[in-house]
Amino acid sequence: MNIESMRGYKMIQKANLLRANNLYPFFRSIEDSEGTVVQVDGIDQIMIGSNNYLGLTHHPHVVESAIKAIEKYGTGCTGSRFLNGNLSIHEELEDRLATYVGHEKALVFSTGMQTNLGSISAICGPKDCLIFDSENHASLIDSSRLALGPTFKYKHNNMESLEQVLAENVNRFNNVWIVTDGVFSMTGELALLPEVVELAEKYGAHIYNDDAHGIGVMGKKGSGTLDHFDIVDRVALNMGTFSKSFASIGGVVTGSADMIDYIKHTARSFMFSASMAPSAVATVAACLDVIEEDNTLHERLWNNVAMMRNGFKEIGFYTYNSQTPIIPIFIGDEMKALMVTNFLKDNGVFATPVLPPAVPKGEALIRTSYMASHSSAELTKVLEVLNMAKKEFDIPATLH
Repeated sequence: MNIESMRGYKMIQKANLLRANNLYPFFRSIEDSEGTVVQVDGIDQIMIGSNNYLGLTHHPHVVESAIKAIEKYGTGCTGSRFLNGNLSIHEELEDRLATYVGHEKALVFSTGMQTNLGSISAICGPKDCLIFDSENHASLIDSSRLALGPTFKYKHNNMESLEQVLAENVNRFNNVWIVTDGVFSMTGELALLPEVVELAEKYGAHIYNDDAHGIGVMGKKGSGTLDHFDIVDRVALNMGTFSKSFASIGGVVTGSADMIDYIKHTARSFMFSASMAPSAVATVAACLDVIEEDNTLHERLWNNVAMMRNGFKEIGFYTYNSQTPIIPIFIGDEMKALMVTNFLKDNGVFATPVLPPAVPKGEALIRTSYMASHSSAELTKVLEVLNMAKKEFDIPATLH
């Protein structure tokens, strides 16, 4: 096989160049973890590049529940839920998640990616269409490629653009689905969901909300972006993942009983994949226990977010007006973003650069995110290091 002729070879060349110059920031090998602190190359680093928003990956009740599930059910189900891998705890978790989000029914998948791939390809037939925000997550983009109907895009969070696309297409298709992230994962920006709902109702469209970074965080007790905006009953389908706030892996889609039953019997990534492992199911259920019982959990999270947001403002970073625990730092130049990442690593801070095409050209950033379990001492150290980085690399205070 001639690797040089394959699509993406230039990416490999670029990766090799970065490796040669000690600027390659990906696939860092974490040797140990205590949640807020990880060990890389034998050196402790404060983790501000994780999606562990509630800090529950090392919570004693969560860990104990996962262990007990393995002892009772073993390490895996070795089959799809459709045939031989359906456990009672899968169904119990679905009932709890439906109540948590506020929808009638829920269906859990083995990963968040599979949730989007299966659900969207199931609901969009050849006489239907999808209308996407231009900055939707890659899993949604791949899902649209599996759908039998076409996909149209509107400008990011631009309601005039969305209305134009709706007006041009609602009379051409049986079902029109507006698909958007609830929280955009790179910038931490919220979708304008109340306005999207108004347009959907005006034109008779349905909404699929990807709340991967909203569930567990936004709304009452973290029940999601739909609760945050008080629009739960006005959105047909809501998707969430367990690899962020729920300290595990897997995904869920919630909606009406009929819609979830339809997806359950038609989503190929659900029907033809092994079911979610018992330990993962128990982890999510235990996270729900903690969320329900610990009334200070979200208060601690938002206090930490406020501390960092205010600290970044004082330092002079541009942070895209984030309203979530994701607080990006605009860098601009791609090489500078890589050098800043190295600087942070050398000073005991683990953060992740976001480069084109994940963001527009010229808008490289450092994506930081915060947990309920971060201590004020850890966050103070992070601010000190980032203040040093601001001066060392002349990081801009405005977008351009």
